[in-house]
Amino acid sequence: MAESVTLTASDGHRLNAWLARPAGKPRGGVIVLQEIFGVNKHIRRVTEGFAAQGFLAIAPAMFDRVRTGVELGYTDFQPGRDLVGALEIGKIVLDLTAATRAVASAGKVGAVGYCWGGALADLAACESPVSAAVSYYGRHTLTWLERKPKCPVMYHWAKLDPVIPPAMMEEIRAGRPAGEHHVYDAATHGFNCDDRHEFHPASAALALERTLDFFSRHLS
Repeated sequence: MAESVTLTASDGHRLNAWLARPAGKPRGGVIVLQEIFGVNKHIRRVTEGFAAQGFLAIAPAMFDRVRTGVELGYTDFQPGRDLVGALEIGKIVLDLTAATRAVASAGKVGAVGYCWGGALADLAACESPVSAAVSYYGRHTLTWLERKPKCPVMYHWAKLDPVIPPAMMEEIRAGRPAGEHHVYDAATHGFNCDDRHEFHPASAALALERTLDFFSRHLS
């Protein structure tokens, strides 16, 4: 079962979120962190996918502090970037923490995110009470590379990614030496999203397999 819910951060800010419940007793919680396009149908579907794997899963609407109901098209890069630029990292952390607490009744909580959300998963590992995090092609991790994760983190990178060239990828990897890093040789940026032409099924399937195994190891 999945539904829209409202979360309240510690500063009183209220944000929307998509909550998906597993059929039986949850094996843990997962927060699903959006691309710059908002909590769209793809992110809702990903959230429901983690619920189908047995997790209590939630996708917080991280743009709600600037604008509610954001669902951009996959060519609307600048509006998404403008929304990201209008957010303060300290406020983002409050919302990540609110989402983590919303599913903490399920046990240990993991974070997984894609693109901007991939970087947010890394930020959650640094600043929020998650027990594990998985970052897909999170370029913005460079923004807070001086912060250090407090839990295990897995990183998925695409070798053909024009947004994260090899030198940038290596800079992030050097700043996260304890992370578990995987590079997908045939994939480009956005390879996990089956609503984008960049979708690469084989890479997405392998990354998900690794992600689920990672969560099994660290959230059990």
